[in-house]
Amino acid sequence: MSTNYGIGGITVSHFSRRPALYVATCVSALGLGIAASVPAAASSASPASPASSASSAPSTDATTRQYEAEQVHHFLEGFYGNHGPRSWERENLVADQLKEKAAQTPDYDLLLCAQNTPQDIEIGPVTTAQSAGMGWAPVTTHWKGGDREVFTAYVGLDASKPIKLTDISCTAPNN
Repeated sequence: MSTNYGIGGITVSHFSRRPALYVATCVSALGLGIAASVPAAASSASPASPASSASSAPSTDATTRQYEAEQVHHFLEGFYGNHGPRSWERENLVADQLKEKAAQTPDYDLLLCAQNTPQDIEIGPVTTAQSAGMGWAPVTTHWKGGDREVFTAYVGLDASKPIKLTDISCTAPNN
């Protein structure tokens, strides 16, 4: 059974409207994607254009924008997971200086302050020092037999850059 709709003297069946509706939806979505990319294109305009000169002027929001404690906590939970960082996290979410430091300890996993893989990992409360541009949190590793170790992980707060692990202190934090 089909329902016919009259549009300007033309009869269109219910079944032939579905492809047209699908195409219209796709075109609309594409149009929204293009519209969303316009601000990005405007900011990469040539230096002679007014849009680029306005966007290249330093703004206090862009220069002071920093990651917040909740974002740092979320990053560290994702980075460490339940058993430690995987190779992708180690390659992409660790600052180059810390990678070099970790490479100097081939028999010791500096990012976990351990030689083995823990059974579980917990991230404690994050402290941020906005003026220093640094955030840190205690990381507790749980081991077989109920043992646990605590170390401190440091993260840069500059939100103009991707969030990364910047340093590790294997000494237990003072609580």
